[in-house]
Amino acid sequence: MIKPTTQVPSLKVDLIGGGSFSLADAKPEYMTMLVFYRGHHCPVCRKNLQQLQTKLADFEALGIKAVAISTNTLELAEQTKQDWKIADVPLGYGLSTEKAREWGLYISKGISDSEPAEFSEPGLFLVLPDGTLYAASIQTMPFTRPDFEDLLGGLRFVKDKNYPARGEA
Repeated sequence: MIKPTTQVPSLKVDLIGGGSFSLADAKPEYMTMLVFYRGHHCPVCRKNLQQLQTKLADFEALGIKAVAISTNTLELAEQTKQDWKIADVPLGYGLSTEKAREWGLYISKGISDSEPAEFSEPGLFLVLPDGTLYAASIQTMPFTRPDFEDLLGGLRFVKDKNYPARGEA
């Protein structure tokens, strides 16, 4: 488990459309938000990332850079970007299950032909510019994720009040 106020693991993934995302090079004004999702096969992920698409500018206005990441292949990630109509959400792909475990994500085995053999379950991490964890939400199932509208409200409060990371003890 990664505790708040401690350094997070390194992270670098390729992005749809070219280039890559490196957490070390992210340089957000306030935080980086890593949204790990299950993959193209997941209808709950689709709804979740479509909501992120509608709130992305609000996060950016708070100084928060967001990126969504999965274990999907390039082909599935490209299909996700197109099918889900999430043109503005930076979409990383090819996360290894080893790296997912390093981040504390749960790994599931596919139970149908539409699912990959293995994939990570959802997680959301807020990382400060110094590479330390501010907050995390990790799930074992496709549901029970933070709502992005609620998260925005909380993060506005956090920023306005300089609220410290919690769960560090």
